[in-house]
Amino acid sequence: MNIPRDKTVQDLFKWRVEQTPDLVAHKFLDRETSYKELDLLSNKVANGLIKEGCKPDARVAYYGKNSDYFFEFLVGTMKSATVAVGVNWRLAPPEVVYVLNDSESEVLFVGEEFYPVIEQIKDEIPKVKKIIAVDDSHETFESYIAWRDSQGEADPGVSTSLDDDIIQLYTSGTTGHPKGVQLTNQNFSSANDTIEGIVPFEEGTPNLVCMPGYHVAGTNWGIWGLIHGCKNIIIADIDPVLILELIEKEKIRSSLFVPAVILFLVSIPQAAETDFSSLKFVLYGASPIADDTILKAKEIMKCDLFQVYGLTETAGAITILMPEDHDPEKGKLRSCGKALNSVEIKVVDDEGNEVKTGDIGEVISKSPLNMKGYWNRPDATEEAIKDGWFYSGDAGFFDDEGYLYIHDRVKDMIVSGGENIYPAEVENALMSHPEIADAAVIGVPDDKWGESVKGFVVLQPDSSLDETEIISYSRTQIAGYKCPKTINFIEALPRNPSGKILRRELREPFWEGKDRMVSGN
Repeated sequence: MNIPRDKTVQDLFKWRVEQTPDLVAHKFLDRETSYKELDLLSNKVANGLIKEGCKPDARVAYYGKNSDYFFEFLVGTMKSATVAVGVNWRLAPPEVVYVLNDSESEVLFVGEEFYPVIEQIKDEIPKVKKIIAVDDSHETFESYIAWRDSQGEADPGVSTSLDDDIIQLYTSGTTGHPKGVQLTNQNFSSANDTIEGIVPFEEGTPNLVCMPGYHVAGTNWGIWGLIHGCKNIIIADIDPVLILELIEKEKIRSSLFVPAVILFLVSIPQAAETDFSSLKFVLYGASPIADDTILKAKEIMKCDLFQVYGLTETAGAITILMPEDHDPEKGKLRSCGKALNSVEIKVVDDEGNEVKTGDIGEVISKSPLNMKGYWNRPDATEEAIKDGWFYSGDAGFFDDEGYLYIHDRVKDMIVSGGENIYPAEVENALMSHPEIADAAVIGVPDDKWGESVKGFVVLQPDSSLDETEIISYSRTQIAGYKCPKTINFIEALPRNPSGKILRRELREPFWEGKDRMVSGN
């Protein structure tokens, strides 16, 4: 079935309801909702927001874990022409205050686990005129169910344009305040166009939605599932054991995971006992992945794997590595593939000039997927988007077949003795050792070289590897100057919600008292 192009997400959802009104749109716990029912429930949410005085382009926030209610909220905001703001529920209270105030959110939907946070900060969020308790009742916040069901179920008839913002997600930036990324109907409609005919969704089939809704992976995957008429199986949070149980019980056909989740799934004993026969494909991305993890996933899950690369600012994926490219003999496992439809990608130097094939530079892209901008940050928008090209801050290169490889964030580059070292390359080398479960590397001050490479290693259970053995092994995998000079053993690496390693947390103790967290040479 051909999905219409150049339509708002609101119109795409209406089209889907017309096509398959009686199919199950989503299931959460024991609650199943058909497309026709979701249409009516989201109408109620839209009418409620309009009654609360929310005008088109007003921001309304959701601070809670995944559920069917989140997608009622999300579709409802689109139908009322308001903008959904996803609040990262892992944030500390002062950070939640910042996001709500920066976004100027007028209505806040909050999940039960986070009632205490909102009770603590409610006097610090003056723009929020209504707080709605999503789950069980609250003594002062209005109940979501009661609020929703008191609204009319007729479509409010509010239209939106392709250029209108529909979602505002906050970057997880490891330094400074997060920035609100303005994503439009055009961004999400184009994101669907880029995967059409490539990622094999199928009407009526179970699609697991487990990435958080405040992350572009979670919103995209949920929206794609709905547009394609899937039965979205929603879970509140990442739970590897539950995921394996649902794959078998619900006959999951498709899902999206970040690499850290794949690592969890293939590392627990239940994986060997799970029936993966229903699973046809898994899309993964958002952070680097070790070759060994990919090969384990292929062996255990026995399904097609698609790797994607993208950012919140590009509304998700801009490249894709196809299943056939996951054959280790092709030598592409460390690549994130080629540009998707309608996406242009270049690798440039500090002056913005394209570098030669094989040379490392900053990855930039131009496409209808690029964000409108950073909310109320024209300076940051101007710095990130130049002549229509989005500057990703990621370091990468093209091989002679046009496959893109991402090494790391430009700012995470280690400079040792004048040589540029990209942490992901060293981490891949470390993780190719069968007794190493996870690894990260950083640059630490070095009187001789400016910076030297320090590794942080999570060992597999029962491993007795020591520092000398690990360093010696790394020398068999990569050039000596790239190898760690020292190793710290750690129980778990600090990661942000999308699975990216928080290297700044690892670096800080070693750079304390320094003017800059970079090499002095």
